[in-house]
Amino acid sequence: MTDNPPPFRDPGLPPDERVDDLLARLTADERVALLHQFTPAVERLGVAAFRTGQEALHGVAWMGPATVFPQAVGLGATWNDELVRRVGEAVGTEARAMRTRDDRVGLNLWAPTVNLLRHPLWGRNEEGYAEDPHLTSALAVAYTRGLRGDHPTRWRTAPVLKHWLAHNNETHRDTSNSSVRPRVLYEYDLRAFRAAVEAGSVAGVMPAYNLVNGRPNHVSPYLREQLRRWTDEELLVCSDAGAPSNLVDSEEYFDTHEEAVAAALVAGVDSFTDHGTDAKVVVGRLQRALASGLLSMPDVDAAVRRQLSVRLRLGEFDPDGGPYADASPDDIDTPAHQELAREAAEQAVVLLKNDGGLLPLAEGTRVAVVGLLADECKTDWYSGTPIRRSSVLDGLRERFGADRVTFAEGVDRVRLRCGAAGWVRVVPGTDAGERPDAEERADAGERAGGAVGALDPALVAGRTDLPPLTVCEDPSDAAEFALADWGGGVLTLRAADGRYLSVAEDGYVRASADRPGGWVVQETFGLVEHGDGYLIEHAGTGGYVSVAAGAVKVAAREEILPGGDSLPEGRGSVFTVEVLERGEDAVARAAADADVVVVVAGNDPHINGRETQDRTTLALPPHQERLRRAAHLANPRTVLALTSSYPYAVAEADAELPALLWTAHGGQAAGTALARILAGDVSPGGRLPQTWYAADTDLPDLLDYDIIGSRQTYLYGEDRPLYPFGHGLSYSTFAYGGLEATRDGELIRVAFTVTNTGAVAADEVAQLYVRAPQDAAAGLVLPRRRLVAHRRTHLAAGAAHRTTFELPVSELAFWDVRHDRWAVAPGAYELLVGASSEDVRLTASVEVDGQPIAARPVRRDGLAANGYDAQQGTEIVDRTKVAGDAVRALDGGAGELRFYACDFGPVVGVVSVEVAGEGAVDLIAGSTATTVTVPATGGVYEYAHHGAVFAVSGVRDLRVLLRGAVRLARITFMADDEGQGVEGQGDDGRSGGGAA
Repeated sequence: MTDNPPPFRDPGLPPDERVDDLLARLTADERVALLHQFTPAVERLGVAAFRTGQEALHGVAWMGPATVFPQAVGLGATWNDELVRRVGEAVGTEARAMRTRDDRVGLNLWAPTVNLLRHPLWGRNEEGYAEDPHLTSALAVAYTRGLRGDHPTRWRTAPVLKHWLAHNNETHRDTSNSSVRPRVLYEYDLRAFRAAVEAGSVAGVMPAYNLVNGRPNHVSPYLREQLRRWTDEELLVCSDAGAPSNLVDSEEYFDTHEEAVAAALVAGVDSFTDHGTDAKVVVGRLQRALASGLLSMPDVDAAVRRQLSVRLRLGEFDPDGGPYADASPDDIDTPAHQELAREAAEQAVVLLKNDGGLLPLAEGTRVAVVGLLADECKTDWYSGTPIRRSSVLDGLRERFGADRVTFAEGVDRVRLRCGAAGWVRVVPGTDAGERPDAEERADAGERAGGAVGALDPALVAGRTDLPPLTVCEDPSDAAEFALADWGGGVLTLRAADGRYLSVAEDGYVRASADRPGGWVVQETFGLVEHGDGYLIEHAGTGGYVSVAAGAVKVAAREEILPGGDSLPEGRGSVFTVEVLERGEDAVARAAADADVVVVVAGNDPHINGRETQDRTTLALPPHQERLRRAAHLANPRTVLALTSSYPYAVAEADAELPALLWTAHGGQAAGTALARILAGDVSPGGRLPQTWYAADTDLPDLLDYDIIGSRQTYLYGEDRPLYPFGHGLSYSTFAYGGLEATRDGELIRVAFTVTNTGAVAADEVAQLYVRAPQDAAAGLVLPRRRLVAHRRTHLAAGAAHRTTFELPVSELAFWDVRHDRWAVAPGAYELLVGASSEDVRLTASVEVDGQPIAARPVRRDGLAANGYDAQQGTEIVDRTKVAGDAVRALDGGAGELRFYACDFGPVVGVVSVEVAGEGAVDLIAGSTATTVTVPATGGVYEYAHHGAVFAVSGVRDLRVLLRGAVRLARITFMADDEGQGVEGQGDDGRSGGGAA
C-alpha cells in the first residue's frame, strides 16, 4: 500500500464513489473474470481473490469444526425471533473466526432458505422455516440481522436468501414448472423474501433450479420487477450450482451457452456458480457473448458493481478491514455458543400430545430408550462438523443415571450367505481411531484427485485403506450385521465394530463408514427378491453386490458373474438373509423392564427425503412402526419422540399412545435438550411451523403450487389435520383475557393478557390471526385465517404478561387480480388470538374502510389470461423468454379458466384472443358462447390475434376453455365496429342466445 491510497481504499468517501473508482481501474477482462463464483485476485490493485457462497444454514458448513444448531425447520419451531437472531449472530461470528484460520472460508453466506414449506413431502423440508410467509419472513429477518451484524455500514457477513422462487420439489427440480398465479405469487411466495430485503439485512438471493410460469428462475423477470425494487442497496444474485449450464443442457431453454449466460446476466444474475473452481468455461462463454453482441460492457459493469458493493460492505477495501476484522480464531464453539445451541434445541421441541400427565418423567423413573435414533445425533447435508454430539440416550443417562436407563436400538441382527461361496465376513483392518471419518477428512481438505480444499463434501472419496468384505465357510466366522430399514426399501448394514458397509470408487464393499453421508450416499442398499433369496442392490450406483474371487464388490454392468447364469448381465450374486434377532424382540424386552419407554423414531437426513430426493409418503417407515408397536404392547407407558426433518402421518400412534413429541434434528445438543424436556427441567414451548396431515390422501400433488385452488396449508385447508399449524402443548396451562382491538388511522392495535395458570414456569407462544370478510366479492377465495403476529414469552407460575401488537392496515391486503393491485376489502375483520391456528381463545373484530372489489372492467382493459379466479387442468407458461405470461392446457389436452364478475359494459360484439400454437378457445358467459379456432401460428412464441362474434353485456362470469396446444396470453372485448380488423373475426365464431 502507498501513502496515498486510491479512492476505493478511502473509508471517508461515499460507497458509490469508492465502487466507481475501483470499477474504473479494472480492465474489461478483469471485470468479466469477477463474474464467476471464484473470482481471481487483481494483484496490481491489491484486490484479493473472492468467493461467493459459504453454506451456513444452521452453522458454518463444510469448513471444519463449528457449532451446530438445530435444523432450520427446528429453528422455525421455536417461533422465537430473538433466539434466531442470536443464532445468526453466533454463526456469523464463527464464519469470521474460521476465516482467520483459513481464507477459503467465505463471508458471502448462502443462508437462510426461505422457501415456504408448502408440501411436507419436499425432500429439503429441513431447510425452510415454516409453511407461513409471516413466520418465515420474521425468522429470516432475525437470522440475517444476526449474520449481518448491527454496524450501520459494515457487515459481519453478507447473507443470501435461497431459493428464488416457488421451489418445493426435488423431483425433476431443474426442469419442472411451478405454475404460480398472481395471487399466490404476491401473497405467498414473494412475501417470504420481501421482508428481509426491505429490512436491509440481505446482500442478495440465489435463484432456484426450477422454472416458474414456464421460465427458468435464472432468467426471471421478477429479479428486476420485484426484488431490486424493494431496496436501494445493491443486491448480489448468485446462481445455484450448475444452473447456468442447465439453461441449455437439461432445460433446453436456449440453444447455446453464450445465449444462456447473456440472458441470465441481463435478467439479473451477477455471479455464476458453474463448473466448480474452474472459471475458464463460464468466463469463456461470457467473453464470446460479449464479442457476438449478446452482452454489452454496461451489462457486465452492473453485475460487477453489485459484487464490489457487497465486498465493500464487508470491509474488504478498508485499510483496517472494517469493524469485524478483529475476529478471534477462538470464537468457535465457545461456551456461550454451546449454551445457545442447547437453548435453541430445547426451544425447538414440540409436545404434540400428553394425555394423563405421563410427561414429565418423575425423578427416579426407570427409562427404556429404544429406536433407530435413540443413540444417534444426526447431521444433514448443510450441517457444520460438530465438535461434540449428544444423543437422547446420552442425555437421559446423564439426567437419570446410567443405572436407570436401558437401551435397545431395534435393528435386525442378521448374517448374509452367498450360496456355495459361503458366509460374508468382515476382515479385521485398520483401527477406526487411526483414520478420521468422512466429515473430518472433508474438513482437513483431503480430496480425491487432489481437488482443492474443504469446499464441497461431495468430493470426499470413500475409504480404500481397509480390506473388502470376504466370504468364509464356517458360519461362526461370519459377520453379524445390524440391519436398519429406513423405508422405501432403503436399508443400511453396520458391522460389529460400528462401521457401515460402504462402496468406494474401486467397487469393493467394505465396513468403512462411520455414518451414511455424502452427495451420493454409498452406505445404502436394497433387497430385491430373486428365487429363494435376494439380490442386494447398491443404491448409490444402482449395481448389484456380487462375490467374485472371494471378495465382495458391486458388479460392473458388463460383468457376467460366476453362478449367475440365470441372471441378467451385470446382476450380482444371490444372498440369503439369516435373521438372528428381530429388532422388535429386543425392544420388547427393554420396554417390559422399564417404568416408561421412550421410542425415538424419525429419519436419517442423508437417506430418505433430502436434496435431490422427495419423500413418497408421510408414513413412518415400517421398521420403526414395528418397534413402536412392540414397545407399546410390552409397556403401555410409551412415549413416541419423533426426531425428523419433516412431519409424519402418525394418526395410529396418536390414537394409541399417551404422549408424543417432535423435534427436528437438534444439532450438537439435541439429546441433552430432549432429555431435559422429558425430565421436566424445561417445559416444552415449541410450536409446529407447518401442518401435520393425517394421511397421504390429505395431500395435493407435489407439483401443484396453486395453494388457493387446491386449498393447501392452514391458510386454505378445509380438512381437519392431525396437528394444526402452530400447535404445541406445555407442562403448564395458560389463560387468555382482556382483549382490546382498536383502529387508529392506518394502524390496528391489539392487546391481551396471557397468564400462566399452571404450577411451573413455561413459555407460551401467543399467535394473532386475521380473517378477512368472506363475502368481499363473489367467487373471491380468501384465507380462512392468516398469521399476522406472534410472540414467545416466558412466564413464571402465576405470572401474567400484557401482549401488544400493532398491525398496519396494509397488512390486510390481498392481490386483486381483477384490477392488478393490492387491495384491502372493506368490512369487519376478525382478529383471532390463541395458541395455534385452531386453538383460538379470544376474538374481536374491527371495521376497515377498504376498497370495494368492483367487477373486472374487461370491456375497457381486457383480460390477462393468468389473472383468473379459478382454473382446472391448466398451467401458466412464458409469453416470451424475457417477460410475460400465457396459459395453456396441461399436456395439450383441455383446460378451463374462470373469471368472475366481468363487466362487459353496455355492449360487446366481438372477442379477440392473443394466442400462439394451435387449437381452439371457447368462451362462455351465461347463455352466450363462441369458439375461436386457432390455426398453427408457427411456434409457441409466435402470437397472433384471432376473433369471433361474442354478443354480451353487463356483469357476467366468464368461462374460457382451452383445447389443444394453444397458449392464451390475453383476451380483448370490442364493440362490433371496433373489431373489423381482427384476424379471423366472424370466420369461425358462433354466438348462442343473445346478450345475456
